[in-house]
Amino acid sequence: MTRPSLSFFSLAFGAFALPVHAEVPRVVTDVPVVGALVQQVMGDLGRPDILLEAGGDPHSYSLRPSQARSLQNADLLIWVGPELTPWLARPAENLAAGSHSMTLLDLPATRRHEYADAHEHEHEHEHDDHGHDHVHSGTDPHAWLDPANGQAWLEAIAEALAARDPDHAAVYTDNAAKAAAEISALDAELGALLAPAKGKRFVVFHDAYGYFTAHYGLEPAIAVSLGDASTPSAGRLEAIRNEISSQGAVCAFPEANHDPRLIAAATEGTEVRQGEALDPEGSGAPADPNLYPAVLRGLGKALADCLNQG
Repeated sequence: MTRPSLSFFSLAFGAFALPVHAEVPRVVTDVPVVGALVQQVMGDLGRPDILLEAGGDPHSYSLRPSQARSLQNADLLIWVGPELTPWLARPAENLAAGSHSMTLLDLPATRRHEYADAHEHEHEHEHDDHGHDHVHSGTDPHAWLDPANGQAWLEAIAEALAARDPDHAAVYTDNAAKAAAEISALDAELGALLAPAKGKRFVVFHDAYGYFTAHYGLEPAIAVSLGDASTPSAGRLEAIRNEISSQGAVCAFPEANHDPRLIAAATEGTEVRQGEALDPEGSGAPADPNLYPAVLRGLGKALADCLNQG
């Protein structure tokens, strides 16, 4: 099924834009990680507007009027897809005439995974504090955590920009190739760093790391919460403790912007070591072109620091 696809980067297309940049596409992205990839490709030619500020909840957000106007003025909307930001689905379908929406999850080159415990979601419903269902099933949208997807998205972004701005096509292509090469070097670095962690089970706040663990050959993470906005039930916590025991999990990792007490409750009475908080969306890193590699490096280092002990 094909679907259509602010920020610290939002100075490029306002009243101070220079005539030499007049043909550079006006780009809007959904989340900072995607904004960072777009910025790497655009380089000095321009900057994207990012709708979701660092630390915001990608699953639940309301556009401000200024952001709605930015979308209407955009030449390109580049976003992960409604699996990550469902609030952007309708605006993506109602862009101005001539605008284009690129959904990264729908690109043929994107490696897509299902949530690891999707079958559980069909039978168990967790609720957030407001009583709404918020569970993970179907396609896992955290696809940027596979560096191969990051590289594929850089190429696709360059092609989309070049189609709009052929005068700068070579710049976009060169920038994307340089960024992809940097990801390759980082990928090799992380592969070596995480090699001793293979075969070791660990606990995380929610099911968001399947792309990362699969790419690096790590064991699937044991998720405490079935949905990232949900509070696990007492039964769920007991099931996690049993799984920790049966699988011999050695580390547990809280997650940025989520209550670390849930991880503590799930691992209470076990000998599991607690690692540093994981940040799959880069909420604790500067929103600049280096955000994407910073997210991958941060995950790899946090996992290795705990899992490689002993």
